[in-house]
Amino acid sequence: MSRDEAAQLRDALSNALTRTTEYVHTTGTHREDDAYVVARRGADSAGHEKVFESFEACRGVYDELPESFTASDVERSGLTGGRRHMLVWHYAEHPAFDCELASRQPLTVEKTVEGEAVDEEATDDERAADATASANESTTGDHLGVMPADD
Repeated sequence: MSRDEAAQLRDALSNALTRTTEYVHTTGTHREDDAYVVARRGADSAGHEKVFESFEACRGVYDELPESFTASDVERSGLTGGRRHMLVWHYAEHPAFDCELASRQPLTVEKTVEGEAVDEEATDDERAADATASANESTTGDHLGVMPADD
């Protein structure tokens, strides 16, 4: 095997072990070293990404957030304003996180329970009425413009 063929094989194996999913505003990359990278879609500098030790570490940050959260709730060591907003978008876009975009100004995401947004102040009767209304609505699958990007 030539040196060029070996390099091509190594690159192919690396790409097979690295998987990136693109969404509207962000991307999520599972790297071969088990790290998970959240990046601003289309950005080409490290200033627009956050590297977690693993996807579970990214999930841990999400689990610590309140039921309704904004970028200011994501304040953590090493996360600048832009990175905090990027991470909020990623949680709203990624299907593994049970939440949905509640507002764009300010950027607000609400965690959901069994597919429904959590409204801690609503009564059980109001929640039941909301669930019935939602079941009767027809949807186009649009998640306030937050859908995985076309490949």
